[in-house]
Amino acid sequence: MVDFTLNANARDDLGKGASRRLRRNADLVPAIVYGGNKEPQSISIAARELNKALENEAFYSSIIGLSIDGKKEEVLLKALQRHPAKPRVMHADFQRIVAGQKVTVQVPLHFLNEETCVGVKQEGGMVFRNLPEVEVTCLPKDLPDSIEVDLAELKVGQALHLADLKLPEGVTIPSLALGDDHNLPVVTIMAQRTAAGAADEEAGEGEESAE
Repeated sequence: MVDFTLNANARDDLGKGASRRLRRNADLVPAIVYGGNKEPQSISIAARELNKALENEAFYSSIIGLSIDGKKEEVLLKALQRHPAKPRVMHADFQRIVAGQKVTVQVPLHFLNEETCVGVKQEGGMVFRNLPEVEVTCLPKDLPDSIEVDLAELKVGQALHLADLKLPEGVTIPSLALGDDHNLPVVTIMAQRTAAGAADEEAGEGEESAE
């Protein structure tokens, strides 16, 4: 697991105007830390430092050491507000970690053996990823950077569902407790013709939404 650390400063100058000044004059990102047994705290983080951390996929689902004026807290990134037209983070939300208290986090899925799986290499199928990430619940010490999905034996017409994922010890998928209807497909091997039709259908839905 990658060790992420961010430096931050507490801020008392609040409001939209103050946030705009932070971003414009100091190249800082306004943020908030909440949760645990403490009151929410407004902070600012250097945009360059935050942007560098965001380049690593694992940052989104890892425990972060947040040093606020030299006092370190363990947090999770819970939300980002980005500029609608520019590659700029406008605001960030962090949730404090409490030892012994479970957290719920979106963890990325890493797909293995896509090109060499039976359904692709031997049967000419195509991999169709249904989910890029999965929501898991666990203690902070058990939080994985990602979850691997091995496609090696998957054939055309077959799929792996949430219940098929091999989870690390202590990690669960809360949606599975809601019943079979929530056991969503994670990845499917589709015949070439079927996959092309699905792609065309998605493109058509996108055009309708744009209109």
